[in-house]
Amino acid sequence: MLVLWIKAFHIISVVTWFAGLFYLPRLFVYHAMSNDAISNDRFKVMERKLYYGITMPSAIVAVGLGVWLLVGYWWAAFLDGTGMGWLHAKIVLVVILIGYHFYCGKLLKDFKQDRNRHSHIFYRWFNEFPVLILIAATILVEVKPF
Repeated sequence: MLVLWIKAFHIISVVTWFAGLFYLPRLFVYHAMSNDAISNDRFKVMERKLYYGITMPSAIVAVGLGVWLLVGYWWAAFLDGTGMGWLHAKIVLVVILIGYHFYCGKLLKDFKQDRNRHSHIFYRWFNEFPVLILIAATILVEVKPF
């Protein structure tokens, strides 16, 4: 029963983490297009609150609960000999996603210090990356192809 609660809150935190990772680069798109001080300051506040108030806490909870589930699953899989190639691939995707998350934090700091070097077009493409991770991770978890 406890595992089901952990899974439920893991899924909730993953959803909120991805929501932040989808929206933050979208804010970067608009921030990169802004030309006035009022908009610039407004985007800085919105980005900071999203990253530190929603995205970072969600990431911490998602990864923490994911590790908890991983330890339990890995032990059970070890005992019954279940193939876990899909799980190894998912862990790689999570590590990549964590890197993306922290790169978003670096970009946030660049905007905060008025040192953005990218165009809105870069951020439009950058915004699509977590979609690919989400699709791949979901397929790995649900289909377990290997």
